[in-house]
Order: sequence, then structure tokens, then C-alpha cells
Amino acid sequence: MNQSSGKRPKLVLFPTRTVTPTPGTREDDFQIYASYRGSNASGFFGTLKVVRKTDGRLLFPFDGAASIGPFPTKAAAVAAALDRGDAVVKGDLACPEL
Repeated sequence: MNQSSGKRPKLVLFPTRTVTPTPGTREDDFQIYASYRGSNASGFFGTLKVVRKTDGRLLFPFDGAASIGPFPTKAAAVAAALDRGDAVVKGDLACPEL
């Protein structure tokens, strides 16, 4: 920071996006991030993030999305999250969310 000018840098919390929605045309146009959370006591829940790489749009999670689980193992939770991610990708390919 330049002490002599006395100005603080501008903080941009939500930069404006001028990206035109661009639907994906193949499965490689999407990125699926699947993991899990939880413990043996409460069960394991799948966590999922699906991003359309053509325009950076977050397709999952969305408000009101149902949780994925609980499952008895970490592997089952991740597998269920991957299945849900594949379904989201196939759904967006069939009918893109713009």
C-alpha cells in the first residue's frame, strides 16, 4: 500500500461477470468434485460440486438440493456423490441451465 497517497485499495467482493452462458456439448465440458463428510457415529454424507467449464457456472450444489446420504462407508458416500454428479451432467447436456 502506498502510504504517501493515503488511499486504500479498492475491495471488490462480487466482481461483475460478463460471461455469456455457454452450454456444454460433451461430458468433458464439466468438472465433478466428489468427496465425503461425517464420521462412523453419524454416517458418511457425499459432498458434490459440479461446474460447467465452458462458462464457469456452478450447477451443483444449489439451494434446496437434498443431501447425499448417510452411508455406512466413505467409499459408498463418494460413489453416491459421483452418481449424482453424472446425473447432473447428463441432465445439463439434455437441457442446459442458462
